[in-house]
Amino acid sequence: MNAALKETVGIVGVGRMGLAIAGHLRRHGQSVVVYDIDPARSDAARSLGAEVAPTVGKAGEAASFVIIAVGYDNEVTEVMTGENGLIAVMKPGSVIGISSTCSPAHVKRLEAQAREKGIHVVDAPICRGAQAADAGTMLALLGCSSELYERARPIYGTFCSDIALLGPVGAGQFGKAMNNFLLWVNGVALIEAAKLSEANGIDLVVLRDALLKSSGASDALKNWENVSFIWALKDMQVVSAIADEAGLSLPVVGAIKELVKDGLRIKRTNPPDWTGKTRRGPAA
Repeated sequence: MNAALKETVGIVGVGRMGLAIAGHLRRHGQSVVVYDIDPARSDAARSLGAEVAPTVGKAGEAASFVIIAVGYDNEVTEVMTGENGLIAVMKPGSVIGISSTCSPAHVKRLEAQAREKGIHVVDAPICRGAQAADAGTMLALLGCSSELYERARPIYGTFCSDIALLGPVGAGQFGKAMNNFLLWVNGVALIEAAKLSEANGIDLVVLRDALLKSSGASDALKNWENVSFIWALKDMQVVSAIADEAGLSLPVVGAIKELVKDGLRIKRTNPPDWTGKTRRGPAA
């Protein structure tokens, strides 16, 4: 039997990513209990065969391994440390996998609080976005002991095609921060490259096809339609905080942190048509 099936897995937050995770776990025969503040999301998870808990605490009581998939640091803190939160109700020896994107320092603080109650924390942000979530081909960047890695691997392996152990708690979030920093460097550069190309009468679709075959290729260029910039400022705030804690002057980090604000506006209102979607029209 798959080792993952020995655990009852809880998921706190069944939005775009959490719901996909729940679906893959259920398809592997996993017992799943979920909690979300949105009843519609809970109903969607129930339709996949998951049990729906009425509170975070009830989800934590029912599960031996809980994956947190909420959006922000304060939400992670609330579900872990709030009244009847996960740390208060989960049994010693249980595991909390923090798969939200947080700062490394924040996850380390939460891990210390959980450890006092005998609860383990796996620092486990996930990468590659919504399409990979649907396909079950996400990348998990883990920060934990080798023993916890072996416990987490069969669970995360139901929805991730790749799992990397980067080091102790905090290393996973650091890896995610560097991944996202490089994504937004490329995203901002693609906006500027498009402006320059259009000013010189270059067809972006033809140029994109050529660049994807050369050193100008990037995941952002390949998947431009899915580069939304929605989480870009949060990501760059995390990277900036890491730089500040290290006492490092990183001017590129500072510039990208400001430029992603404009990137979000441009992507929402008048994005470069690298893929030709606009010229093809909605029926294409």
